[in-house]
Amino acid sequence: MTGAVHSPETLARFKLEAAEYAVDFIRSGMTVGLGTGSTAAYAVRRIASLYGSGRLRDIVAFATSGSVWREAAALGLPMLAEDLPQDIDVTIDGADEVDPGLNLIKGGGGALLREKIAAQASRREIIIVDESKLSPRLGTKWPVPVEVLPFGWKSQARYLSSLGAQPVLRCVSGGGEFRTDQGNLVLDCRFGPIDNLQELANKLQSRAGIVEHGLFLNLAHDVIVAGPGGIQHLTKRGGGTAGRDCQA
Repeated sequence: MTGAVHSPETLARFKLEAAEYAVDFIRSGMTVGLGTGSTAAYAVRRIASLYGSGRLRDIVAFATSGSVWREAAALGLPMLAEDLPQDIDVTIDGADEVDPGLNLIKGGGGALLREKIAAQASRREIIIVDESKLSPRLGTKWPVPVEVLPFGWKSQARYLSSLGAQPVLRCVSGGGEFRTDQGNLVLDCRFGPIDNLQELANKLQSRAGIVEHGLFLNLAHDVIVAGPGGIQHLTKRGGGTAGRDCQA
């Protein structure tokens, strides 16, 4: 992992390279999960391009947010209904932070609940990031998004504070409350480097009023990392670099 600071243009190139590498694992006839966020958007456009040219056939896509559904449909991708009537073969999504065990913090785009539903319903979850998202321990670089019901949300903020977090209500530009596709609020919780991910996840899951949290533990099968040195393909099997000959 490098501490280099890259220009927005360079980061955009890294995201595109990671997305194109990941899309190579999609085959005709698959059900494909479409992630939310700036990196995943490159994958959506690449998949649509391949489908439009006929290089990918008989695929159906499942979107993890309303904005992605609208974009994918506008690009001509056939979309699966929101009730998710079948499992997903491959989901390609981004992440805000990735640790050496391929655990993730996600939810910077606010779609953490739908993204986790898609991840759990996927036979293969491929995460695409630029190298700045790699971290020695989750929480070092990014707060944990926590989706909460609007009803009694301040009691959830107090509970999160009791766990050591510094919760901040997410707002949109102009000062209004950010709302998820489900109409819920998001508290961005800065814990600092997290010692025990599973223990924290259990405490978050046990609290009424907390709908979902952005700790994605043991859900990623592959992490595709783009940087100045090229592409790294990290997998659960070896934690190392795999080649393009991996089978989908």
